[in-house]
Amino acid sequence: MILAQLHLTLPIWLHEAIDESRIYANDESRVALAIDLARRNVENGTGGPFGAAVFSGAGRLVSVGVNRVVTQNCSVAHAEMMAYMLAQARLQRYRLNEGGEKFVLATSAQPCCQCYGATIWAGIDELLIGARSQDVEELTEFDEGPLPADWIGELTRRGIRVKQDLMRDDARDVLAKYAIADGSHY
Repeated sequence: MILAQLHLTLPIWLHEAIDESRIYANDESRVALAIDLARRNVENGTGGPFGAAVFSGAGRLVSVGVNRVVTQNCSVAHAEMMAYMLAQARLQRYRLNEGGEKFVLATSAQPCCQCYGATIWAGIDELLIGARSQDVEELTEFDEGPLPADWIGELTRRGIRVKQDLMRDDARDVLAKYAIADGSHY
């Protein structure tokens, strides 16, 4: 039978890891949350070493995501994709910023080619990045896929500001711990 419904979930520990009432007032606090989610995902064995969070421009947490590819048998269940889908469901719009409010995605690592494409269409205004794709490929067996040579310029031309290398060493540490734990199966 052809399935007519899709159901993706985040791990149960996630509710203990986030404080929905907190205002994440700066870039570092937003990326720190994404990195912490990635670390917890690895420690709990619930997915790969990637975390992401969508915030309002004022720092209100809208949604979070962690890598769930293997546990959900879904190649698109990347942290950024999960965070985007949950934010869109919560706000009931496919372009988050269509109402004029600004939105930020903080991610533990530079988006892969899939998540890069989704970033263009999701309706965010700023992308905050921990580790670079070179870090991901150096420290793990992940292939981040092809990006335009001037991928930051492409996002900037579309009105999306990019800040990278935020807490990069902490983000790299999560990737390294994942690799040491033989995380290639996620």
